[in-house]
Amino acid sequence: MTDSDNTPASTDDVEETPDGQVATEVAEVPAEEKAEMPIDVDMSSLEALLFSTHHPLTAARLAELLEVKSVKPVHHSVRELNKLYEEQGRAFRVEQVAGGYQMLTLPVFADVIKKHQQKEADAKLGKAAIETLAIIAYKQPILRVNVEAIRGVACGETIRGLMEKHLVKIAGRAEEPGRPILYGTTKRFLEVFGLNSLKDLPEQEDALAVKAKQVREAKAQAKNETLTESETAIAENDAEASLAPSPSTETLPPESTSNAPTDPEAPTPEAPDSSEPSA
Repeated sequence: MTDSDNTPASTDDVEETPDGQVATEVAEVPAEEKAEMPIDVDMSSLEALLFSTHHPLTAARLAELLEVKSVKPVHHSVRELNKLYEEQGRAFRVEQVAGGYQMLTLPVFADVIKKHQQKEADAKLGKAAIETLAIIAYKQPILRVNVEAIRGVACGETIRGLMEKHLVKIAGRAEEPGRPILYGTTKRFLEVFGLNSLKDLPEQEDALAVKAKQVREAKAQAKNETLTESETAIAENDAEASLAPSPSTETLPPESTSNAPTDPEAPTPEAPDSSEPSA
């Protein structure tokens, strides 16, 4: 055995473990792999930002606030948060809304939340406003006259109210005489209804047409019922009038004609001579 065999290994090449065994040094990760690895993001800070905002935050804005140079770590951290929430059985997730991220409750809790927010929701949007907003959302850009043609009623005030709530905006002008205004939905609309884009709208265009048809049929039926009631009242009045005795027939004297046969040879009474002087 040579001296080189008895020379202990350099401490730069080996590492002694607590149990006395010798382990080789861990190789360093190549620079290319380090570039692909996501940068660590403070998950608590990310969660706090999403929890504190009422509006969606884009990945670029979150990266700026968290002081990271790329949006990839933000996307990765959001996925990790959702995975953690799912494992813990939490009632919310981080969802993509209107091009950003926002913390939302799961749909399974919609009923219990609706009980709490029903009065507030009713005060914000009535039935007419919801119907008008749905038509604009599916048919945009759309003219007011087209909205009114579908609903069957005037919608000017309703559209104005939706614009005041920042749910509807002017989307342009039609290439028609007079250049009428076209209406469309806003980014606020996506935020309120939890949509990332208009492509996420449920496919209910056929349902809208059916609803409009039902409204027209209901109005026609109500009109027919009103006419039927009027006709019934007139008929009842006519029937009562026909059953009531006529005042003229009660005062007429009985007819003097008889059914007995007349004698053709019987002398007819002569009219008195008006030329004779009266006694």
